[in-house]
Amino acid sequence: MKRLRMRNSRVDLIIQLKLAMTSSNDQFEHVKAVILSCHGDTSAEEKMNFYDTWADNYDQDVSVLEYHAPVFASKTVSSHFTGERKSARVLDVACGTGLLKKLGFEHFVGIDGSKAMLEMAKNTTMYQDLKICMLGSQPLPVDHDAFDVVIIVGGLSVGNVPVKVARELCMATKTGGYICLTTRSNQDNLAYKACLEQELKTLEEQGLWRRVQVVNVDQWERAVSHDEQGYIPGAVYLYQRL
Repeated sequence: MKRLRMRNSRVDLIIQLKLAMTSSNDQFEHVKAVILSCHGDTSAEEKMNFYDTWADNYDQDVSVLEYHAPVFASKTVSSHFTGERKSARVLDVACGTGLLKKLGFEHFVGIDGSKAMLEMAKNTTMYQDLKICMLGSQPLPVDHDAFDVVIIVGGLSVGNVPVKVARELCMATKTGGYICLTTRSNQDNLAYKACLEQELKTLEEQGLWRRVQVVNVDQWERAVSHDEQGYIPGAVYLYQRL
């Protein structure tokens, strides 16, 4: 009788594990479908409409994706910033997860092109000011030389924020301040990444900033493209304003 109970317990455990795996796979397939629905040739307005619709489920879905970019970006900034964090002003472009707040930063201005994403950011009570801006189509709505840290995670990729915005982010940063940018390194983003890196190099050659660190990450997030498996790579770039 005892053996039978033990066997039944093992069977129950196996069934529970299989159900959990099925549920996890179903969630991932759903998230893949959501993200792939916004790929391709869409206008900036259509892209923002997508984010407005996605906002309520955004945090949950990126968790399913195992999206590691915010962690790597915030750690990269934190490892080099030596100033007073409580008084430092941070510009968070394409409003993020707030990980820098957990690392001691307290003063945040957020910018996003999606009203719904800004509303989510407002609900965190982390930001002292929030501004809507269609990056690349409208000027960055902040003063030059105003921030100790400028960070953009997830926005710089094909079909999203154009590479020319890097110059605006640089100009918004105080002398000695840091600019942190990220992008994907998978196949469909390689041409964009090459253009971005050329823009970053141009700004360096013009004496506007210096490169501090580039972090290449193998497991950036789970692949959603039908042509890729496992995880895709990505990169974090950290520059200091001159």
